[in-house]
Amino acid sequence: MKAWSGGPTPALALKDLAAREHRLEDYRGKVVVISFWATWCEPCRDEMPSLNRLKAAMGDAVAVLAVDMGEPEARIATFVEKVPVDFPVLLDRDMTVSKAWKVKVLPTTIVVDPQGAARYVTIGGRDWASPDVQERLRRLLPSP
Repeated sequence: MKAWSGGPTPALALKDLAAREHRLEDYRGKVVVISFWATWCEPCRDEMPSLNRLKAAMGDAVAVLAVDMGEPEARIATFVEKVPVDFPVLLDRDMTVSKAWKVKVLPTTIVVDPQGAARYVTIGGRDWASPDVQERLRRLLPSP
């Protein structure tokens, strides 16, 4: 993970597959892992189970949001039927949010701290459930 160098944290407000809106500010107090992905992207598909394992391992301290870039809803729904996820899959139909977050390569994943500031960015696939990743995310959490 590299330090975020994209300037101020952009806004994020998108609907999920059930048409519920999710806003970044709704997740204040948690570390938020935002994965920009698409079903046609093999490393993105491979990464989904590790994001699920991360969510299971870290519990409520971490929120995972998967932002699909511009694909038809039916294609995304078919994918999540085959590869179930325990986190919201958000629809960036016109890719406005992806552009605001300066996403050019998939997968791109951005980690936002509990205060809502983007802290890290990773381009390419990664095992999000690895102990070193979990430790790095824990360091962003407030001390008990």
